[in-house]
Amino acid sequence: MMRILSAGEVMVELSGAGPGLWRQGIAGDTFNTAAYLAALRPGWQVGYLTRLGRDTISDTAVQAIAAAGIDIRAITRDPDRTIGLYMIALHEGERSFSYWRGQSAARLMAEDAGWLAEIFDSTDVIYLSGITLAILSPGGRDRMLAALSGRRVMFDPNIRPRLWEDPQVMRDTISRAAALSEIVLPSFDDEAAAFGDADPAATAARYAGAGTGEVIVKNGSGPLALWSAGALHTLPAPDPVVPVDTTGAGDSFNAGYLAARLDGADPATAVRAGQRLAALVVQHPGALIPRDLLDGYIRESVS
Repeated sequence: MMRILSAGEVMVELSGAGPGLWRQGIAGDTFNTAAYLAALRPGWQVGYLTRLGRDTISDTAVQAIAAAGIDIRAITRDPDRTIGLYMIALHEGERSFSYWRGQSAARLMAEDAGWLAEIFDSTDVIYLSGITLAILSPGGRDRMLAALSGRRVMFDPNIRPRLWEDPQVMRDTISRAAALSEIVLPSFDDEAAAFGDADPAATAARYAGAGTGEVIVKNGSGPLALWSAGALHTLPAPDPVVPVDTTGAGDSFNAGYLAARLDGADPATAVRAGQRLAALVVQHPGALIPRDLLDGYIRESVS
């Protein structure tokens, strides 16, 4: 049984439900990927590492995480903090976000180095993102990265400059995490803005140069770049779809890719699996699509 632990911040998600109305959900980049992984591979143990408050909405988040089939034993609770919140605004299917996360308990998830090591010892694969690192204190980042050293790490840089105190700190920390990782799953638009990469191939080459063995560069509706087994490849763009909401597109791609790849599929096959799932997700509002739709997709994929 594969044991995967996803580490990060889960938040209250508010998405539009009509004029002046909002739909409440529980989401967050690494949680979204964990939820899709748990659905795609029900025989695996998928856990989530975060810190939440002791208030009612934090209780709701824990219940939602468990309801997604995710192990909650790596979730700790903070008596003085709560859960973060974000709102999604849409324009022609593209999303923008407003955040309230200053009192998020997840910022303190890496305070205990011994506990991190103990939790990581009990899993096979650890998945995290740049957001996971961005919300931590400098000391928390150092403890997290030290605990990851020597382990099987899958990393999405998921660059959000507004979360970082300094652009150079952001670039240095993301590069440090990538150097520890077996697979890195960056998005080209983010990487071009943060690192000045000219094209997806440049992004793949930069991470490969840092020591990452496998890099798959997501590129929206364009061709992807793949670095694997010491060689650079260009893979076809996904089939076009008309998006309703692109929230969760990269998170679901990562889940489809990692589920296939960790199950033994070659990288090109894993890319197609990630693209198919992301194409479904962007045709529905919110980061997590209704479970009946997801289950139908999984049944069709298996048949």
